Amino acid sequence: MDHAERPNIHLISDSTGETLEAVTKAALAPFTAATPKLHFSIFVRSERDLLEALDGIREAPGLVLYTLVDAGHRARLAAEVRALGCEAIPVLDPLIASLARFLGRPPQHRPGMQHRVDDDYFRRIAALDFAITHDDGALGERLRSAEVILAGVSRTSKTPTCIYLAHRGVKAANVPLLPQKAPDPALLQAMAAGTPVIGLTASPTRLGQIRSQRLVSLGDRQHDYADLEHIRAEVADSRLFFQTHGIPIIDVTRRSIEETAAEILAIMRARSSEERSG
Repeated sequence: MDHAERPNIHLISDSTGETLEAVTKAALAPFTAATPKLHFSIFVRSERDLLEALDGIREAPGLVLYTLVDAGHRARLAAEVRALGCEAIPVLDPLIASLARFLGRPPQHRPGMQHRVDDDYFRRIAALDFAITHDDGALGERLRSAEVILAGVSRTSKTPTCIYLAHRGVKAANVPLLPQKAPDPALLQAMAAGTPVIGLTASPTRLGQIRSQRLVSLGDRQHDYADLEHIRAEVADSRLFFQTHGIPIIDVTRRSIEETAAEILAIMRARSSEERSG
């Protein structure tokens, strides 16, 4: 599709717009050939904010998706967009209405309520700090305070997965498994203390590609780091370690960070359920 013909989608939010953007991109995912242009108007809470958003819609008419709480702003936006011959959709309304019926109580409407500073918020911040502090095995003696430890050879997405889990409020630490070296004793101590460990692995070919790109970006010439035979040996040793200690393994070769994190959370839930029933 030519750039000039790209359809416009306007995202109007009275908060950060993160929820609206995530919903929109998820809904667009099946339309692989479509390349709409997304226009963002966030923190639309005043009459002036709304007028600026409407000006943007008039300049580039298209579909309007919104999450606004103020009834007056909602009504005016819908009317103005309709007058332009476009459609405006309050994307969360059907879900909120269904939840209201199911829960038997009306919703409390305030802009940005999904981003309120509550216990969950502080838990996420603490988990993020934990993930960064414990990155790459730092402060290994404190691994026992983690809710989960991710272990694996270099470039198996341990760090970004820990960061993603932190945003879900999970304190995740990671420990690298180094070639021809015994695992960090702190890892074994944490395992003995009952801290769950999950092994991440990937195909040697994929790891070779990632590591080669890494070396190029660093201007480094550590050939062994990206040598396929060395990587195969690393992966084999790590799998043997995981299997010897009964550590569940996740192959991240074809998984996104989100998919890997979802599998980790599923393993943690299953473990927790077994411990309660046991």
